[in-house]
Amino acid sequence: MLYALDKSLDSQEGFDQVKACLTSPLAKLVIWGILSALLYHLVAGVRHLIMDMGIGETLEGGKLGSKIVIAVSVVVIVLAGVWIW
Repeated sequence: MLYALDKSLDSQEGFDQVKACLTSPLAKLVIWGILSALLYHLVAGVRHLIMDMGIGETLEGGKLGSKIVIAVSVVVIVLAGVWIW
């Protein structure tokens, strides 16, 4: 991704090449996969920040928190997929 950013900022031809490459279905799938991992990590990080405040530290709270993280992550990942495609 950093190489694509560098190439796209280098010249108009480089920008057009990167744009053509990123419109392919395989590139969109790779971008969606990377974005999905980052979004899940973000949602789980928010859960840990909430747990650091003392909320949901019990076993039952941990189980509920993990279910909420998975549900929110699925929704956000699907929305990211709609945005990419």
